[in-house]
Amino acid sequence: MNSIIKKGVVGSALALVAYLAFWPVIVEPIAWQAPTNLGYTGDFPRNQDLSPIERIELEGDIGPEDLALDQKGNVYFALLGGDIKFLDVEGNIQPWVNTGGRPLGIEFDQQGNLLVADAFNGLLNISPDGKITTLVDSVDGIAINYADDVDIATNGNIYFSDASSKFHAKKYGTYGASLLDINEHGGHGRIVEYNPATKVSTVLAQGINFANGVTLSHDEQSVLFNETGTYRVMRLGLNGQQRGNLEVVIDNLPSFPDNIAKGSNGVYWLGLVSPRSKPLDLLSNFPNMRKVIQRLPEVLRPKAQHYGHLVAINDAGEVIHNLQDPLGKYGHTTGALEVGDKLYVSSLHETALGVINNINQ
Repeated sequence: MNSIIKKGVVGSALALVAYLAFWPVIVEPIAWQAPTNLGYTGDFPRNQDLSPIERIELEGDIGPEDLALDQKGNVYFALLGGDIKFLDVEGNIQPWVNTGGRPLGIEFDQQGNLLVADAFNGLLNISPDGKITTLVDSVDGIAINYADDVDIATNGNIYFSDASSKFHAKKYGTYGASLLDINEHGGHGRIVEYNPATKVSTVLAQGINFANGVTLSHDEQSVLFNETGTYRVMRLGLNGQQRGNLEVVIDNLPSFPDNIAKGSNGVYWLGLVSPRSKPLDLLSNFPNMRKVIQRLPEVLRPKAQHYGHLVAINDAGEVIHNLQDPLGKYGHTTGALEVGDKLYVSSLHETALGVINNINQ
């Protein structure tokens, strides 16, 4: 009997080893060298400056991932279930539209239309009366599989990110697809320019490891975007000889950067959605081991940690503000929107908007 048990244990162990080593997975990880994580040191010392944040509960809704301000002072936010709602000037939450997808980045144009990077449906335009029009769902014959963030220049040109052309947000879910793309590190992201006058879309940058938050620079000579899978913010030139040129604004961030948006006094607010994963960093140069990670049960794989963190940087990449919430009052922070002396904070998984009062004091 003991011999039979031993054979069974050995057989099970061999089967487990074979599974972890050879079972097919959707990712084909690429070897790269992650920069040494310096953690919460230097420009990012640990603090509790974000912990006084107030919560505005969303009555059962989840994931106010991005924020936009209309001309009347209403704060709009995009939700996991496809709704776009707004917080009116009286502090009441009002319904508006449902895109039928997963709206992520949102931004108003000068005519009061809301431009939406919808992860399932591409780049959308929503008129003030709520009519939804698809502007871009493919570029160069490749579907927009994960529209993520959007911004609009004063000349009307629209810039948006397609986070991953391989891992479709609708198929895997926005969160699941992001984990797959970051594990693979295959450079499937791109930044797209859409000219509404000519209706022409142009890929300005590609080979990006999860192309995430997008914002025009303050002088509109470039676009800043977050390369989430490489822990950095990049600058993409738009005009003249600088058009298409890429340079690093800030790198080796202690967390995964999500959205980025212009603030006052020349800064850009950057949401850091989760601290970096030690296993992914350690195994960055070992693609086969990253396949093993993908074969583990979901509960054992690296996942986003509940930690609140916002930073503000300037055009030189210098850190001006470093606001953290290690207490977990508001986590998975994706970005922020300045409205007067308030800072509204968005999140990937929270059931509330965050707000910080007297931000400029």
